[in-house]
Amino acid sequence: MPDRLVAWLQEAFPIAAWLPSYETADLASDLRAGLTVGIMLIPQGMAYAVIAGVPPIYGLYASLVPLLIYPLLGTSRQLAVGPIAIDMLIIAAGVGVIAEMGTERFIGLAILLAAMVGLIQIGMGVMRLGFLVGFLARPVVTGFASAAALIIAFSQLGTLLGIELGHTQYIVLLLWEAGGRLGEVHALTLLIGLSTVFVLLVLDRWPTVIPGALVVVIGGILVAYVMELDQQDVAIVGDVPEGLPPIALPAFGFEDMRVLLPTAITLALVQFMNVASLGRLYASRYKYSIDANHELVAVGASNLLGSLFRAIPISGSFSRTAVNDRAGAKSPLSNVFAAVLVGLTLLFLTPLFFYLPMAVLAAIIIVAAAGLVDIKELRYLFRAKQRDGYIALFTFFTTLLVGIQEGILLGIGASTLAVMYRYGRPNVVELGHLPGTRSFRDMERTDKAEAIQSILMMRVDASFSFINADFFKKRILERQEAQDRQIRAVIVDGMSINDLDTTAVESLEEIARELRKSDIALHLTGLIGPVRDVVKRSGLYEELGEDHFHRSPHQAVEYILKQWDKVDDEHRLEIYRADVRHQEPEAPEKKYPRYK
Repeated sequence: MPDRLVAWLQEAFPIAAWLPSYETADLASDLRAGLTVGIMLIPQGMAYAVIAGVPPIYGLYASLVPLLIYPLLGTSRQLAVGPIAIDMLIIAAGVGVIAEMGTERFIGLAILLAAMVGLIQIGMGVMRLGFLVGFLARPVVTGFASAAALIIAFSQLGTLLGIELGHTQYIVLLLWEAGGRLGEVHALTLLIGLSTVFVLLVLDRWPTVIPGALVVVIGGILVAYVMELDQQDVAIVGDVPEGLPPIALPAFGFEDMRVLLPTAITLALVQFMNVASLGRLYASRYKYSIDANHELVAVGASNLLGSLFRAIPISGSFSRTAVNDRAGAKSPLSNVFAAVLVGLTLLFLTPLFFYLPMAVLAAIIIVAAAGLVDIKELRYLFRAKQRDGYIALFTFFTTLLVGIQEGILLGIGASTLAVMYRYGRPNVVELGHLPGTRSFRDMERTDKAEAIQSILMMRVDASFSFINADFFKKRILERQEAQDRQIRAVIVDGMSINDLDTTAVESLEEIARELRKSDIALHLTGLIGPVRDVVKRSGLYEELGEDHFHRSPHQAVEYILKQWDKVDDEHRLEIYRADVRHQEPEAPEKKYPRYK
């Protein structure tokens, strides 16, 4: 096979790069991990389908073909894909606007949504838009996940109580309706649900070889069969279609796609955030790298091709990925073995789920959702950076009170505004000389730093652009006017300025003109290459003059004091040089045109 073709295959299909070196020991580890995850996935998949508003069988359909596609294209070795709770909540909210939950139309739209999400993700991957995951900042994810967990848990309240409640994402409405119908609560259903929650919590504290969800599913089926709970008005799963899902194109209409588009975009980003964050976590732990754009294509293809086999949207699961890792997964092939187990279940075992009480699935969902409420993470955000903690709280409450998709978008908006606000008000500090060195430090943070007579030195810690140009200009001029000493020169240390636009150039020109009115010179130091290029092309270099640009604050100070001593004969330069001791001599300053 030509080398070029081999290189293309390895680039397009990452499995082609690592499969030739795949060892028998790795196969045994992946088989063990895949079967372990598959056992966990079967009850979880069925339970999560209920959250989405579709019959439990669609959770198994979503756990089949997508798990066969991801290993071909994915770059994470530990990631376990399949239906996850938060995605199902977004599906229920988005599709519920168009159709009634549980109807054939609702199911068809949920499958269409999977195809749309897949196409969006593939398109993003092809256009190399993996960087967009950065818009889902950590506090936004924390706030949304915690709020979504509560919505997920309370969405099962009706099933747990044995009464039919309205389908809504608003907890207050659910509680209000349930409170008015407490007399209709089915005591036996409630007992089954609470008992299942208790067993799951106990098994979670003392883990067993078999996943707790599978234990309660088997136990629930046996109890329901022996006690004939279906004859006592306990809701059960009932008939589950047997066999593999049929292949068919999702039914679509352009109006439906238009209405579903915001949900599809939201879901595409949230899923990618899950996949990318999980992939990076385990890649860092095991010292390998993942490709964010490949991950987009991989999960997108899994969603798109899965929709052809009646699958609802899938993503990376935090809980199952952790189990996959602990069970020893060495490659994405563990997903294949999990899919094989699901396939065998669809072919031969679906009749066994007939007697499974719905309250058991509700309990599985409630316990899984409870694990998503992360108080520890919220405390960390407030401790590390209070602003992030408030963004998380804002996202949490807007998701609960306004809506699921709105909560994500408003959280992203709040996070972006916070960044823009901080960017528009950069950290501008006054620098002082550190005695005995050529260094200059923030005078508010360094007690030993001292101002140099008649020189004001400032540093801006941000890109310098139209967003903060006016703020920067005002801070420089205000600080110069507020000095209780005569200022004859202002030095701006530009080492931290990594970008400069034309508005910022105009602002610097205005600063220079304002300072000249008071016979004060403006000097710039430490500008990096791209910033120097803008300075030269914009004409700022000619405006200020080449002797107003320097490599470092030290050289700027030396130059200024040398010029003053020529005029005033006050020997400031000798005093400064005497203070700069025990230092290696600095390279002589070069003029700006050669400063490249």
